[in-house]
Amino acid sequence: MQQKYFVKYLSLGPVLLFVNLSLTAVLLILFNYWFPDLLFHPLP
Repeated sequence: MQQKYFVKYLSLGPVLLFVNLSLTAVLLILFNYWFPDLLFHPLP
């Protein structure tokens, strides 16, 4: 019974990584949509 939970735990990692990267990409896209040209400031 322990092996089943261990395999389920290992398969959770890539799913959480994908969700985290997708959320980060969506937030960056929305930030760049609301405030264009603010992600890469030219130095003053």
